Amino acid sequence: MIPKILIIDDDNDIRNLISVYLENEGMETFKAADAFEGLELLKSIDVDLIVLDIMMPKMNGIQACLKIREEKSMPIIMLSAKSEDIDKIQGLTSGADDYLSKPFNPLELIARVKSQLRRSHKYNLEIKNNRKIIEIGELKINTDTRQVFVQGKETRLTPKEFDILELLAYNKGIVLSIQKIYEAVWKEDYFKSDSTVMVHITKIREKIEPDPKHPIYIKTIWGVGYII
Repeated sequence: MIPKILIIDDDNDIRNLISVYLENEGMETFKAADAFEGLELLKSIDVDLIVLDIMMPKMNGIQACLKIREEKSMPIIMLSAKSEDIDKIQGLTSGADDYLSKPFNPLELIARVKSQLRRSHKYNLEIKNNRKIIEIGELKINTDTRQVFVQGKETRLTPKEFDILELLAYNKGIVLSIQKIYEAVWKEDYFKSDSTVMVHITKIREKIEPDPKHPIYIKTIWGVGYII
């Protein structure tokens, strides 16, 4: 698979320079002149890594990085004309994986890009290999066989009930709205008056919760959605 790299920098020469070096290494590049353009591209393109400049107009790289990290987890390498430690700290604490000061040696940037891609690939493989069994307390979900066990005893869920539980489990710690659950599981547009998800959650709780009226696995976040 050809790695896809997004370059976000307001300097056209730097964008083109980085692009040439990356494409010479067999990578595919996408370029954005500012953070807003970069964020818009991310809505339609799944990239493997982002090279992100800090000092940009409209929205700086730190703000952009924080925005990206709300939904995306690909590696981000920050670029900045500043070399003070405080800038490096701000960049890394905003969610960046690496930092390079301008002017930089393009070959060093290439080496860092490859390093981050290797780490990301290894991490994703480990996650993929561990995704077959999801354990949350006394709840065990086998995503291969689509079996659910509570305290070692199997409980049978309908296909849609399993899909909802699997979705919540994969997103453990994240609140999912009723609309997001419905559209992810049923692959249809959601209508506010539809109580389908609520009914299914009730049935799932009856099958996996020790006390369905006081659930310990699937929590309701009133006005927002559900969370494991």
